Amino acid sequence: MDDDLADGMAVRRAVLGDEHVDRAVAGTTAFTAPFQEFITRYAWGGVWARDGLDRRTRSFITLAALTALQCHDEIAMHVRTARRNGLTHEEIAEVLLHTGVYAGVPAANAAFRIAQRVLAEESPQA
Repeated sequence: MDDDLADGMAVRRAVLGDEHVDRAVAGTTAFTAPFQEFITRYAWGGVWARDGLDRRTRSFITLAALTALQCHDEIAMHVRTARRNGLTHEEIAEVLLHTGVYAGVPAANAAFRIAQRVLAEESPQA
């Protein structure tokens, strides 16, 4: 594994957690291997590893973008990531509420539903 790919994997593990990354790696096939390398090298190594923004800020942006694009399959994972990066339940709710104004209420409604489920798994009082 070259340095760029190794750096990306280290950041990916730090942000998403070993359990998630181990599942993704174990599920890699010949068909999905190029995509796994691409996201590890460029998303995690090329963008998330940059010094320009801290991981907490990147989580705010990622949640807003995923909500706006209605990427429901990715929102739960990034709510967990946001918590790992230090966002509070209240801050996650504020990101979703703010995004609703600019990206639409239906998109924010779905994101709130997903986030509430994930946060309740973490602590029942969410």
